[in-house]
Amino acid sequence: MAHEIEKEAASRAAVKFVQDGQVVGLGTGSTAAYAVQFIGDRVKSGLKIRGIPTSIHTREMATKLGIPLTGFDEVQQIDVTIDGADEFDPQLNLIKGGGGALLYEKVVASASRKLVIVADSSKQVAMLGSFPVPVEVITFALPLVRREIEQLGAAVVVRQKDGKPFNTDEGHHILDCHFGRIPDPPTLSRKLSDIPGIVEHGLFINRASVILVAHGDKVTELHRTK
Repeated sequence: MAHEIEKEAASRAAVKFVQDGQVVGLGTGSTAAYAVQFIGDRVKSGLKIRGIPTSIHTREMATKLGIPLTGFDEVQQIDVTIDGADEFDPQLNLIKGGGGALLYEKVVASASRKLVIVADSSKQVAMLGSFPVPVEVITFALPLVRREIEQLGAAVVVRQKDGKPFNTDEGHHILDCHFGRIPDPPTLSRKLSDIPGIVEHGLFINRASVILVAHGDKVTELHRTK
């Protein structure tokens, strides 16, 4: 319950970054869902924006809330995206993808002028790695990719749902890669990106502009300095 209060507090604070007339990236996950709800409330009160969702689930939620949606066939850049994270470190590096939407999330983040991350206090860590790094993989290459990642030192598990491999919105599978402590996230990010068959991975390096982290009902803003 305490973390739910923090998620709500961080998300409520993040909505101030959304301004009239903007294109807004709509994140996925339990924390981002609060932000989408609060944006929907503002739309009902007259806010005029266009949203780009990061998953089918978020698209359905935004539609129910009456948030007008658009896509990259109509816009080239997003003004601000509000999304969650599974972990973040002091350099504002992120692990994302616990909800399975890391591919769309990274595409939207890369097209955003500002990426605002909302988080409860449990997501703030001294070093990434307690949460596994999700890696989205094409089915054909999964056994090869799994072995490559194991050679990097990870224990690798194929994500399951209802007794079957989890399918992403693009029909790929996810490997949850338990590296333990990750002292150099940028280097690991590059190594993963170099493996053929990996569509995308959940290390977000130099993406977050600001993180709003809640401790109780107090929200702290952490800004990337470079």
